[in-house]
Amino acid sequence: MQRSGEAPEFSVRAVAVVSSPRAEAVDDDWGAVESTITLLPPFGEEALAGLEAFSHLDVVYLFDRVDPASIRLGRRRPRGNPDWPEVGIFAQRAKDRPNRLGVSTCELVGTEGATLRVRGLDAIDGTPVLDIKPHLVEFGPRTAVRQPDWSHQLMARYF
Repeated sequence: MQRSGEAPEFSVRAVAVVSSPRAEAVDDDWGAVESTITLLPPFGEEALAGLEAFSHLDVVYLFDRVDPASIRLGRRRPRGNPDWPEVGIFAQRAKDRPNRLGVSTCELVGTEGATLRVRGLDAIDGTPVLDIKPHLVEFGPRTAVRQPDWSHQLMARYF
């Protein structure tokens, strides 16, 4: 039972694993990277039925190689850039976040059995995948998107 004021804990299991030509977490140039996502037992190709009708996927994965001791809870400058403001960890998409979760929208190139071929997934080789969802436009923003100038600079070469 959870005590008052304590955050509940949950456990999750990987449903798949990424195979990528990138073995290191590099900040830029992910757009042309082609990777595969292979389902782990007990999941098989039946779990992917119908997914080929979608052009894009939302992939939830674990930054499993981030040392839990390096997790950030407060402010920092994204990428350590002194020209950008100090912002809280929840105002950025850094890998050293409290639950080490990454979310990426990538292009679905094809399916073969229990394996997906994707482009633009910013996850390195061996990354555990926690969930795969078809990307639906209706789950995207329903109003105008606003973001600060520094974030556009940060993302200029990301994809």
